[in-house]
Amino acid sequence: MTSTVGTRATPLQVAHSLVPVLKALSDDYRLAILLTLSEASKTVVELTDQLGIAQPLVSHHLKALREVGLIAATPEGRSNRYSICCDAVNEPIQLLSSLASASPIS
Repeated sequence: MTSTVGTRATPLQVAHSLVPVLKALSDDYRLAILLTLSEASKTVVELTDQLGIAQPLVSHHLKALREVGLIAATPEGRSNRYSICCDAVNEPIQLLSSLASASPIS
């Protein structure tokens, strides 16, 4: 009899589940969108204005981020308000932002 209690995913299984998320994070525009959303939720128009990216491109990247579960959309009138899905995603994104602005150790 095999017990499933206490079984853990193998490193390869974890890697397989992380690949789509890491691919989503590897795009400059998607990472910029996540960094912006880590500050506050935004609509597509707000993201377009703040990032200087065309609306169709923003929408395309938002779809990719939603598909891997990194962001959530909340209906707001005739549009959606996008936000980072959870603290488990928001905290590392904010850490990446602080790493980018940190000065190198001399």
